[in-house]
Amino acid sequence: MSPKPIRKAVFPVAGLGTRFLPATKVVPKELLPVVDRPLIQYAVDEAREAGIEQMIFVTGRGKTGIVEHFDIAFELEQTMTERGKDLSVLDCTRATPGDVIAVRQQVPLGLGHAIWCARAIVGDEPFAIFLPDELMVAREGGTGCMKQMVEAYNEVGGNLISVLEVPMEQVSSYGVIEPGEARGNLTEVRGLVEKPPVAEAPSNKIVSGRYILQPEVMRVLENQGKGAGGEIQLTDAMAKMIGTQPFHAVTFDGARYDCGSKVGFVQATLAVALSRPDMGAEVRAIALDLLK
Repeated sequence: MSPKPIRKAVFPVAGLGTRFLPATKVVPKELLPVVDRPLIQYAVDEAREAGIEQMIFVTGRGKTGIVEHFDIAFELEQTMTERGKDLSVLDCTRATPGDVIAVRQQVPLGLGHAIWCARAIVGDEPFAIFLPDELMVAREGGTGCMKQMVEAYNEVGGNLISVLEVPMEQVSSYGVIEPGEARGNLTEVRGLVEKPPVAEAPSNKIVSGRYILQPEVMRVLENQGKGAGGEIQLTDAMAKMIGTQPFHAVTFDGARYDCGSKVGFVQATLAVALSRPDMGAEVRAIALDLLK
């Protein structure tokens, strides 16, 4: 039988964005622009490319702007129409009523808790998870990370995580998989280790912010205690499911930018700008001039 389709995606966006203060004092970090699109828009575009229909934002106090971004701004659109402006630039922000849903994570108890907060909307369906801090950019002419994962899911079912290969000296900063049998970009996952010492790391394949999980993970999270950092960790819940359901990693064929750090955000902005046909040449000239 074919696995159930992936129709829903959860976006944990309740964080305070303290590393970007004072910019994030009022504006949610997920709405900071990479060139001319908010960070969250890139994740939603990636989800839509993969055929996902319903976006579930797990928000916190002061984060309502994320949902408003996907609403119709009547006054703006009316003014643009009266002035003969092209409204197509707003197409990516439009959502069918009911396809954007927000739930509150009332206390900051970790990523696993944030995902659990969406349990009633996820229901008994497999679902995707996007960490918007991780900006995943497809190669020119290629497909996005989640679309690659959905294609793999349709083949093997079960649970999947996206991974990237990094130099071994960097693995202690990430979650790392213990790999099993590998075939193409698909690797069996036999275990997960959070931030291992380099000498103890089972591989150089790091978890990179995209997941497809079966609904049973919600039942695991329901009764899970706090883990590293005093938080309810999604990694711990996934580790408990390994061996009970198929679990694979998809090595993403593309680039990843860590927009949770200021340097990574600048890197992402430069990379996206340089790839744009409408500004790439000018940005390259500016960068070369600054480097003189």
